[in-house]
Amino acid sequence: MKQIPLALGPEPHYSFDNLLPGANEAALAHLQSLRPGEPPVFLWGQAGCGKTHVLRALAQSWQAAGAQVGWYDAETPLPWELPAHPSLLLLDDCDRFDPGQQHAAFTLFVEAATQGLAVVSTGVAPPIDLDLREDLRTRLGWGPTYALQPLPESEMRAALRREADRRGIVLADEVMDYLLTRFARDLKHLMGLLDQLDEFALANKRAVTVPLLRQMLLDQGS
Repeated sequence: MKQIPLALGPEPHYSFDNLLPGANEAALAHLQSLRPGEPPVFLWGQAGCGKTHVLRALAQSWQAAGAQVGWYDAETPLPWELPAHPSLLLLDDCDRFDPGQQHAAFTLFVEAATQGLAVVSTGVAPPIDLDLREDLRTRLGWGPTYALQPLPESEMRAALRREADRRGIVLADEVMDYLLTRFARDLKHLMGLLDQLDEFALANKRAVTVPLLRQMLLDQGS
């Protein structure tokens, strides 16, 4: 009988301390110095370049300092309302907002400007190129805009190794090579595979190896 693992592993921890900057030092430095009332910031880049991780790190930083954060993305059900005493408004993956969410985001943007909140948003392209209502697109592009660059392979390996160490996984070089040569170098996707592999290894009471990874993918039909 296969053992079903309990959710006892460490929860993901998002902070600027565990973000590898790569070519994104300027963007991260600006966000770490961001204060309420400053012009809104927009981060854009391809899927997996770390946009959501950056927003989560920013939210964690502000919440640790006692600030309230409003987070909204395409999975957030309407209606959207700011917390009682917010300091930071985060809008993730704006390119995925449907018409109702676009209207809600614009309303939040107006409220944020009135209350002097800090605002950071993300998307897959610069605001001018997003298929959004004009008033929202204009506000998203009002302040500094940064293109986030994917990590080079050396830093991607370092990120995977660090997450494996945090989970207590012995990640051999051949497993790392397999992940990086057979899958898109999308760190979000690779981290998801590592999470699945950790659970699969626990369920089967086996070490993390290439054969185990292949078996997991075979069972998933991948």
